[in-house]
Amino acid sequence: MHAQHEDFYVLEKPAGLNFHSEEGPGFVVLAEQQLNEKLYAVHRLDKVTSGLIILARSSASAAEFTRLFTAHKIDKFYLALSDSKPKKKQGWVKGDMAKSRRSSFKLLKSIDNPAITRFYSLSITANLRGFILKPYSGKTHQLRVALKSLAAPILGDSLYGGTPAERTYLHAYALSFNWQNKQYHFVCKPECTTLFGQLTEHENFHPWQQPWQLDW
Repeated sequence: MHAQHEDFYVLEKPAGLNFHSEEGPGFVVLAEQQLNEKLYAVHRLDKVTSGLIILARSSASAAEFTRLFTAHKIDKFYLALSDSKPKKKQGWVKGDMAKSRRSSFKLLKSIDNPAITRFYSLSITANLRGFILKPYSGKTHQLRVALKSLAAPILGDSLYGGTPAERTYLHAYALSFNWQNKQYHFVCKPECTTLFGQLTEHENFHPWQQPWQLDW
């Protein structure tokens, strides 16, 4: 458990675990079993993604979180790694998303109902680049598609052309939101024993430790 509040929990999902139950119990069911109470999903993470998840502890708080997410009042920050050089080192990725082959999505040039992502990146080694990303919309696979569109697919993300690795290097790193007139910030660094450690221990990572203070 990352944090406990009378209205919600902030928990850390491991990479490779389904959010909803499919072949076996998913993240929400496992959390309910572990905490021995009914919990309510208010957002989700892809199976391949690790990191922070909010689970509401009542239907009333779930409804309020759903309202906040729908109004984009909850800031989410992600970390990712790629072994490819992006077309640009920072900026925006905007475009509509459409279904593509093999349950993947693609980014279109149109912007009728766009997925919007802002990002910064830093060079870790000659063959490894770290990214911090803030999605301004909540589309399925949004960040994975955004990095592919920059010619820097996420390391390990085989669905989007990433180089094979022991995991998909996408991590839900931080959350920032106002709840009942109090501001909350939650940060969860990824496992430093993985390649993520090269990012979080890099000297230029320091400004990313409080991502809500970056110039978004």
